[in-house]
Amino acid sequence: MPSPEPTVSAAPRGTTLAFPTLRTPAGPVPPDAPAWNPQRGSAMPSHRYRPAHDRVVVPHTERAWPAARMTRAPLWVPVDLRDGNQALAEPMDTPRKRRMFDLLVAMGFKEIEVAYPSASRTDFDFVRHLAESGAVPDDVTVVVFTPARRELIERTFAAIEGLPRTVVHLYTPTAPTWREVVLGRSRAEVCDLVRDAATYMAQLADARPGADIRFQFSPEVFNLTEPDLVLEICNRLTVLWDASPDRPVTHNLPATVEIATPNVYADQIEYMHRHLARREAVILSVHPHNDRGTGVACAELAVLAGAQRVEGCLFGNGERTGNVDLVTLALNLHTQGVDPMIDFSDVDTVRRTVEDCIRLPVHPRHPYAGELVHTAFSGTHQDAISKGLAHHARRAAGLGVPASDAPWTVPYLPVDPADLGCTYEAVIRVNSQSGKGGIAHLLQLHHGLDLPRDLRPDFSRTVQLATDDSGQEATPKDLWELFRRTYLAPGEDGPLRLVSWHTTEPVPGEHRVSCELDDGEGEAGRGRFEGSGNGPLAAFADALAAAGHPVDIVTYAEHALTSGPDSAAIAYVRCRIGGATYWGAGQDTSVLTASVRAVLSAVNRASRDRDSD
Repeated sequence: MPSPEPTVSAAPRGTTLAFPTLRTPAGPVPPDAPAWNPQRGSAMPSHRYRPAHDRVVVPHTERAWPAARMTRAPLWVPVDLRDGNQALAEPMDTPRKRRMFDLLVAMGFKEIEVAYPSASRTDFDFVRHLAESGAVPDDVTVVVFTPARRELIERTFAAIEGLPRTVVHLYTPTAPTWREVVLGRSRAEVCDLVRDAATYMAQLADARPGADIRFQFSPEVFNLTEPDLVLEICNRLTVLWDASPDRPVTHNLPATVEIATPNVYADQIEYMHRHLARREAVILSVHPHNDRGTGVACAELAVLAGAQRVEGCLFGNGERTGNVDLVTLALNLHTQGVDPMIDFSDVDTVRRTVEDCIRLPVHPRHPYAGELVHTAFSGTHQDAISKGLAHHARRAAGLGVPASDAPWTVPYLPVDPADLGCTYEAVIRVNSQSGKGGIAHLLQLHHGLDLPRDLRPDFSRTVQLATDDSGQEATPKDLWELFRRTYLAPGEDGPLRLVSWHTTEPVPGEHRVSCELDDGEGEAGRGRFEGSGNGPLAAFADALAAAGHPVDIVTYAEHALTSGPDSAAIAYVRCRIGGATYWGAGQDTSVLTASVRAVLSAVNRASRDRDSD
């Protein structure tokens, strides 16, 4: 009996449909739903789909994988040049393929699937290019892919002539839907098809006694195939190909289309791991796709379950949602203290090369390698990262080791960007979501300013107003200009200007300042004033009071902007003026001049506030 057509209630009275093409769920709330979950039944036709456990038998085993740990890297096998390439709108030509191959070799991959030689002339020619150019290092094995058809197997063996080491990768679909819809064969007929193809491969390899040729088999859509059928086919091939520890066969078990949670795939892999014949002569390999967005988790759990080899692509390129991402997998190991045995010390070069070769962009939020993954805009994150980097530097100094060798424990950064060839300059960037810690960090990193803690929230409000108005990110240059206009400029070109001044110390501990001030009102607004105090700055404040600008200096700080005797200094003051507090800053090669300008800046900022009221 067909399922009834889903119905959708009208929008509640008084509401407008902002997205009229969407069917806002309006079905009943499930009777057993907790009060805190008001989600309603939707009109999505979920009744059309069957859960994974209704589509394939998942053998029940006493699971060992949940307690296992990854302590070493599996054999990584990039399939960018074959599986990834066939998913491209513009498949790679030989120059692009060669560039990708050279990248993979430089990164340290030792087994690389390079082509489907019988599929196209381009793929065949690329394998011949590798064979004839001497591009394959002595310790790298080339993998080529072939379906279970004799004429295509012949073409594949013709392509690999002259290569020093090869794996010929045989595949055929084995899952019921593929057997029935694609192949039109029964279980027994599929077994016969594989046996015939494998026998022919063995004959062609035997005809080349000096060649180092090994075999690989993939039961396509393994994860939807009956486990007993996969085990039967794989074990027969292990015997037929006479697998041994020094000449192992690879059984590659792909999640060709993801259909279940990663734990189900792990159960399937563990079952095969426990029941494969001549286990010590078999390399158990996995090839997860990412249809459910869990390809990385599938691969990691499969390795816990006994897999020794993982096929995937850099950054996850591939059919539909892609193959499993080898970059994420390998760097996940790195962040667990396990050597990935692949080099990512210049991940930007890796990313740019892949983007150039496949003509697809890597997402800016891609794990580890995206342009924004090491960047924090959030104020709380920025503050934690800034403190974490400072703590890391102190810890490295205390241990007497370079920062690059010290244990990494910086909040919000699971990996040290420097490990991947990235600088810290892009770690903190400022927009309307940013906070005082990140702003202070960038000013210190790029302009040498060490803002007093109490000044940071004051300037942060200024930055937020600017970024809210513009809607744009504030660069370090923008921040410096905002700081200059807000705190430095008022001390140099504000309403009240310091025309001239000098200070004396008639007796120790007693300072006098004589200054000429100009309030911009012409001759009537210009005058000379004197003041005294226990320091030059106190004396200057006394002179300002005499001029009708009383000011109480509450906080003072100063530092050099760079190292060396010729460095400029910057001074910061917080002053109480007319019942409110104002910050000012001044910059000069003379600390005292910088300090005087800072006080004058605070006075002028207060004056402008009064004038605007």
